[in-house]
Amino acid sequence: MLPTKFCAHCGSEVRLLVPAGDNRERHVCVSCETVHYHNPRIITGCLPVYGDQVLLCKRAIEPRLGFWTLPAGFLELGETVAEGAARETQEEAGAQVTIGDLYCMFNLPHIGQVYMMYLAELQEPVFAPRTEESLEVRLFREDEIPLKELAFRTMWRTLHHYFEDRKTGRFSLHVEDIGPL
Repeated sequence: MLPTKFCAHCGSEVRLLVPAGDNRERHVCVSCETVHYHNPRIITGCLPVYGDQVLLCKRAIEPRLGFWTLPAGFLELGETVAEGAARETQEEAGAQVTIGDLYCMFNLPHIGQVYMMYLAELQEPVFAPRTEESLEVRLFREDEIPLKELAFRTMWRTLHHYFEDRKTGRFSLHVEDIGPL
């Protein structure tokens, strides 16, 4: 399926072709031969921690409306991945965080996404839904997290790694490939 039928450069028709010197099909303009690359999108976010609690947001939008998630969203042009994680936390949770190390990276090739999740310290227990993206924002202790109400496997995996690593006090980078269900 073509994401667009027309070239953004000249307005001519775009077709799925193998361009000269390439080895895979790309979206190519039949007139000016501009190649329109469609690459995976980066989702950036963090695991905000305050004492022994983590901050979660209840989604007010699809997909997975009404389910809980860590603050995360698409990386914007002109920002670093860490800056994007802090911005998403401010936007979705109204919270200020100090971004720490990259903690989890998940490849989801079946949907063309890469998740990059950071450990973060919630500077103070001040938070609230700030946009139309969150219905509720709340701190949870490990035993309070609504595991069956988490929106995405990436968030479940991030929380799982965190609570396992917290037992040993050693927090290392976790990299995983996640396929379709």
